[in-house]
Amino acid sequence: MGYSTESKWLTATITFALAALSASTAFSLYFWKRKSRDLDSKIGELEKSLKTSLDNCAAERQGRIRAQQALRKALTQPKLDNVELNSYPMAPIGVIQSCFSTRNGTPRQPVLVPLSRACLIFNTARVPPASLEGLGEYSHCWVIYVFHQNTNLEKLWKDPTKSKFKAKVRVPTLNGERKGLFATRSPHRPSPIGLSVAKVEAVQGHMLLLSGVDLVDGTPVLDVKPYIPYCDSIQGARVPKWRTVY
Repeated sequence: MGYSTESKWLTATITFALAALSASTAFSLYFWKRKSRDLDSKIGELEKSLKTSLDNCAAERQGRIRAQQALRKALTQPKLDNVELNSYPMAPIGVIQSCFSTRNGTPRQPVLVPLSRACLIFNTARVPPASLEGLGEYSHCWVIYVFHQNTNLEKLWKDPTKSKFKAKVRVPTLNGERKGLFATRSPHRPSPIGLSVAKVEAVQGHMLLLSGVDLVDGTPVLDVKPYIPYCDSIQGARVPKWRTVY
């Protein structure tokens, strides 16, 4: 009886040990397979990321090659005298209501009339009021506009490439002496675009109230940019003597 009991106990112990070993092995195998799947997933992600990086590098390399080829082609091509340039039609974003009703009575520079007043009324169909947020925090702004009262404007718009302009114009401060057009502020230019600085008084909805303005009433405005002293005012800038007098 004692031997039989001991044999049964030993058999049960061995059976339990084998079961525990089997369970442990199965548990380890499960976690190994799970880790293997996670590792395969990470490897797949890394391979995908590597492929994307390689594709981006290849695309960037191709872009540089094309840019270099285009540059070499442009440098080696002969320059043509009669090159037709593209035209860039622009529509005004607003119009000026000014105290100057005629062109002849409008001053040449805004600093001459610091007390003058004007209102830039924006076209709300193109310029939502939200686009003016923050502009009132600046003291001054640049106004880019069209010299709409130039007498040759109609011919210029009809065919800009064939319109003619005077290469030299008379300078008022030189008693009629002529200077190159681009050395002056003459309104009669190949592209009749003007640039003027004005003081920002207030922003009210779709209107910009200005002072120190040299713009005639009805002037169409193309753009407005804030005046930033550190980049718009250059210390030590050279100006010819004939331009030191207004």
